[in-house]
Amino acid sequence: MLLVPDPKTAMVDPFTKEPTLSLVCDVYEPGQTLKRYNRDPRYVAQKAEAYLKGSGLADISYWGPEPEFFVFDDIRFGLSQNSAYYYLDSEEAIWNSGQNNAPNLGYKLRNKEGYFPVPPHDQQHDLRSEMVLTLEDCGVRVETHHHEVATAGQAEIDMRFDSLTNMGDKTLLYKYVVKNVARRHGKTATFMPKPIFGDNGSGMHVHQSLWKDGRNLFFDAAGYAGLGELAHYYVGGLLKHAPALMAIAAPTTNSYKRLVPGYEAPVNLVFSQRNRSAAIRIPMYSSKPASKRIEFRPPDPASNPYLLFAALLMAGLDGIRKKISPTVEGFGPMDKNIYELPAEEKARIKSVPGSLEEALEALEKDHDFLLEGGVFTEDLIQGWIKLKKKSDVDPVRLRPHPYEFHLYFDV
Repeated sequence: MLLVPDPKTAMVDPFTKEPTLSLVCDVYEPGQTLKRYNRDPRYVAQKAEAYLKGSGLADISYWGPEPEFFVFDDIRFGLSQNSAYYYLDSEEAIWNSGQNNAPNLGYKLRNKEGYFPVPPHDQQHDLRSEMVLTLEDCGVRVETHHHEVATAGQAEIDMRFDSLTNMGDKTLLYKYVVKNVARRHGKTATFMPKPIFGDNGSGMHVHQSLWKDGRNLFFDAAGYAGLGELAHYYVGGLLKHAPALMAIAAPTTNSYKRLVPGYEAPVNLVFSQRNRSAAIRIPMYSSKPASKRIEFRPPDPASNPYLLFAALLMAGLDGIRKKISPTVEGFGPMDKNIYELPAEEKARIKSVPGSLEEALEALEKDHDFLLEGGVFTEDLIQGWIKLKKKSDVDPVRLRPHPYEFHLYFDV
């Protein structure tokens, strides 16, 4: 394979001792005539953008992912044929409220009480600010940062929206900056979807919209939550193909430790202007036409951003092309509290797959929409399914879990 640098992505690496140029590269196959490698995720993203423009439907799509992450002070893990363990720690975690660490100053965050506290409860404000300033120095515009819901250093930094491939580049740079700033301070950052038990996992809600001639195609003041007919069809495509999309949006076995029904996770295949357990939420804090967008909430930051954004776009465009009405398909809108619905009504609400294996099976059955315009290829999809089964599903399925000894050793 050949790596061909994209000069538009060049920057001076902010973490190397010696001045070092950093570039994003495209993957080519070697030969007399350079040919793009069809399994290069960045190539898929570029093809998705070209397909959208070639359709005449829109000029550009805008993307705004919200990757969440944890910053820990210690992480250890290991496994062998006869043992397995992990241990992690955070100075602000609730489990350290009784720790004798000379002195213990208190202000530990209780479970699910980490959303927007001020210092001293939030012990990582300055650390996140340094991450933000480093991202800005690297050319990534940032809008906000804050502590997230969970104890033990969960955080979120929100980037300014951008076009599809550009946002894929920025998402990878985001993770690079976060991890290296944390390491510079003797800490470690992880984008693992569910690293701790008993509190929220880390998701990556993805905001998206379509534009043409400088106009937001999703906006209609008279429509539900300010969405027009085209946007409703786009939502229909996302929800119709959601089980298959999850194989790309939540691509690890750990992802489904976060996506458990009944725990405020966005597992319900409905759309809503307020319900945070819905797979699709329409932000309502601004009535401006330019701000109207939809937010797909099930993905997590373990996903490949190029493949994820491209797959979401293709699902939405399939909904527009086939005029898939989310209401006719039974996907809402749902503005009631789902947890307080009668059992019979709740049973009619569809959910995302409960495991990576189920998601891969759904992708196997439903992926024609990804093949439109040659954006994804059959080779890529089958290669992805085979890889995830071999490297993720089977290794976890073959190993006993420590909790199983608690449950079953004395049977």
